[in-house]
Amino acid sequence: MKRASEVVSNEQRLQVEAAVKEAESRTSCEIVPVVAASSGRYDRPEDIVGLWLATIAAVTVWLLFPRQLDDLGNWDGSSLLVGLLAMIVSVVLAFVTGAVAAGRIDPLRRIFTPRTQQQEEVASRAREVFFDRRVHHTAGGTGLLIYVSLFEQVAVVLGDQTVMEKLGQPAIDELCSRLTDELGSGDVASALCRVIDDAGVRLADVLPQEEGDVNEIHDTLILID
Repeated sequence: MKRASEVVSNEQRLQVEAAVKEAESRTSCEIVPVVAASSGRYDRPEDIVGLWLATIAAVTVWLLFPRQLDDLGNWDGSSLLVGLLAMIVSVVLAFVTGAVAAGRIDPLRRIFTPRTQQQEEVASRAREVFFDRRVHHTAGGTGLLIYVSLFEQVAVVLGDQTVMEKLGQPAIDELCSRLTDELGSGDVASALCRVIDDAGVRLADVLPQEEGDVNEIHDTLILID
């Protein structure tokens, strides 16, 4: 899985930060963009893929090393021992291989992780970042978090009290939906810039910048690897 700092170049980071400054020049809202590599650990795919490969390995060994009766009607001891050792080794190796592959290959992790779980993990992590990064600590309750999780390809937009009252949940949901849809293009920075610009236009109507407004949160793109 690629880190957020690998997906977003320094030039793209500067583009996003410029978009934040431009948007905040029209509104008193504090916009905080965040890009995270992933929002959850997702252990389940490792177990599932490992078990599937281990099962296939066990069946394969069973077919390759069939047990046979000798002339006295007894099971061939050496064949049984070889088959048993081969079974144990192959099952262990197959499980470890599957677990490692599922942990490193994103498509496998996505296939075996329910979409609802991914969305729940992203929503939970976004709320943590909202408080950890003190987006909710602006004097006028005007913080707006725009959170992108790369592995899940899901976005979350969270507004503080004043933003929610002035902009409304439907507008917040629309921004979130648009950003999530645009993540499929692969250009995360451009998608962020477009949504930040849209948010700035919307917020300028309901939360225009006033004389004496102070920039309470740095206009930086937060990358979480």
